[in-house]
Amino acid sequence: MFEIIEKKQLNKTVTLMEVVAPYVAKKVKPGQFIILRVNEKGERIPLTVFDFNREKGTIKIIFQIVGATTKLLNELKKGDKIHDVAGPLGKASNLDGIKKVAVIGGGVGCAIAYPTAKYLHEQNSIVHSIVGFRTKELIILKDQFEKISDRFILTTDDGSEGDKGLVTNSLEKLILAGENYDRVIAIGPLIMMKYVCLLTKKYNIKTIVSMNPIMIDGTGMCGGCRITYDNRICFACVEGPDFDGHLIDFDEAIKRNLMYKDLEKKALEKTCNLLKGDS
Repeated sequence: MFEIIEKKQLNKTVTLMEVVAPYVAKKVKPGQFIILRVNEKGERIPLTVFDFNREKGTIKIIFQIVGATTKLLNELKKGDKIHDVAGPLGKASNLDGIKKVAVIGGGVGCAIAYPTAKYLHEQNSIVHSIVGFRTKELIILKDQFEKISDRFILTTDDGSEGDKGLVTNSLEKLILAGENYDRVIAIGPLIMMKYVCLLTKKYNIKTIVSMNPIMIDGTGMCGGCRITYDNRICFACVEGPDFDGHLIDFDEAIKRNLMYKDLEKKALEKTCNLLKGDS
């Protein structure tokens, strides 16, 4: 059992939790994730480790309330316990030797992009961060990104805060202005990562993306997280989550990600009804 020692609502659908998990905190690195179960009968869901404190033995996770399990997880309070936390899983991000980078975060994907940007900042890399949200009400981690970025650009689709438009627009402006990046790292919705990669391919800039497909066990046994990468099948949980974005079949990944949308909707509705019955 893993105790929640902090809970904070970042916006109406996104929550931060700090959880006591000393074995994970001892070894986890940027890019890695955990798989948790809220209770002994719950489903397993992957969540990236947003931050960690090796001395305290804690990790921080950020999640969006989009399904039945994240709804149940969000019902837990400070002092409550999560039944299972397994990790760290996946390969740590390979960030060595990067002198100048553009880190692109979209929506809740910023929770994954932040530890990468923070690590690179601590390694004295030049970090340009571009983070995008649909509207200002959904913005998260703005202050944190500003502190670790040599250049920070905030965008919203509707222009309610920061620059109006997509992250790709801001990235292309920087490239055309003469910014030469060793690497672009894009983390967020699949459609966002796809168009970032189409843009960077045009300018021949190596681009890394973080893939988070359907995942169950996190050890490569179930095969649920398979993606087509460089014309072969890969398992994101053990061979990723980081991949060269120019070699990903994004159209297939997007299609697979929608496979269980109706079932997830029904599970969420059932969970909401159960929680109403408890109140």
